[in-house]
Amino acid sequence: MQLRDVVPDDVDAYVRMRCDPVMTADLGGPLPREGMADKVRRDAREAAADAAWIKMIVPDPDAPDVVAGTVTLWAHDSEDGPVSEIGWMVLPEFQGRGLAKRGARTLLERALDEDRWGVVHAFPATGNSASNGICRSLGFRFVAEREVTFAGRVLHSNHWAIDPRTDLAPA
Repeated sequence: MQLRDVVPDDVDAYVRMRCDPVMTADLGGPLPREGMADKVRRDAREAAADAAWIKMIVPDPDAPDVVAGTVTLWAHDSEDGPVSEIGWMVLPEFQGRGLAKRGARTLLERALDEDRWGVVHAFPATGNSASNGICRSLGFRFVAEREVTFAGRVLHSNHWAIDPRTDLAPA
């Protein structure tokens, strides 16, 4: 597996992940296809500027055009102030291979190496057992259940936090 920055050509992968009812069941349902190319362009600019780590998961480096999903670490303002957040999505045909966990671990290890991002938060849906399991296995601490907003939708989520300097579980 390798991670690479998102590029403007990744529109099809974004559409498969964000506009599909199965993929977005825990995220309030599919997003409209309109505007997805603009979203990818914005994300590619942020990744190129190193403002956010927006990575495409490539399961086989010998097939670089095959994308399994994304893992992203970014900072944003929340009702509690600035927060660093990590999230991931893996397409159904690649799920169950540990790609999201390896991708998240890679970004958390990089955050540790670069002493960047501080405490990192994750907000998987309460019913997303796979993502909540990834949080547990990587060493995130459960904070609380809470409502979060994603793409203008309010979701019931578990709030997890990890300080990569002290909490990251051994590989």
